[in-house]
Amino acid sequence: MNMKRIRVGIVGCGTIGSEIALACQGRLKKTIDLVAICDTEKNKTGLLRKALKKKPQVLGLDALINICDLVVEAASAKISGDVLDRCIRAHKDCMIMSVGGLIGKERLLARARAKEVRVYIPSGALSGVDGLKSASAGRIDSVTLTTRKPPKGLEGAPYLKEKGLDVLDVKCETAIFEGSAEAAIRGFPQNVNVSAVLSIAGLGAARTRVKIITSPDYTKNVHEVEIVGEAGRVFTRTENVPSRSNPKTSSLAVFSAIATLAGITDTVKVGT
Repeated sequence: MNMKRIRVGIVGCGTIGSEIALACQGRLKKTIDLVAICDTEKNKTGLLRKALKKKPQVLGLDALINICDLVVEAASAKISGDVLDRCIRAHKDCMIMSVGGLIGKERLLARARAKEVRVYIPSGALSGVDGLKSASAGRIDSVTLTTRKPPKGLEGAPYLKEKGLDVLDVKCETAIFEGSAEAAIRGFPQNVNVSAVLSIAGLGAARTRVKIITSPDYTKNVHEVEIVGEAGRVFTRTENVPSRSNPKTSSLAVFSAIATLAGITDTVKVGT
């Protein structure tokens, strides 16, 4: 029996959105039909459309949502909440990549559940989310994320501008931030999206702790997660290779989105 292909639209045609689009017409082509793309920067949609064999429509956000079964947000935390809100209103399923944009707007997830709209949040550039979800069935005492990134991957973060810090001047391993995931997401919206995933899966952004460390000797984006609770202690370490086109993005973040899309149509589910 042939499964109906899912009509997908992608919002955001940067590094992540473009890789997802190419996968839709590559390894996912039997189950997914990429029908539309959207970006406020016309040059990005033009470049992506040129790279694709089958040309999707270039549409505005509402028009894209209307013709899709599933909307993939890969734009920015500034608009991810609005994208999800519009999907819920249109009763369309949605995958959110810029998860930091949902922090403080968790009511949207409650609305999605009430409206029976499916929201997919990939695990992103870290391991341990399955363990955290499992541990959440019992008592969790603490969730701590320690992120290590090369200076280039943190450059331009609002927190650094606010504090007058130039990470390119850092000469040795230096902790530049310690605090809640809530504060980390505000200060580093393009860098610690994984802390938002942990927050939603676990204790929330106010109780999830984050530490950010940088060094000119770092060549990888490294995320360490420690979960302590009734189930015991879970510790994971993920050493990511940064994307060639965007050092602020890990390759695993893109792969997690592709794997999530593949899992939506697969009848065999692995993991919690």
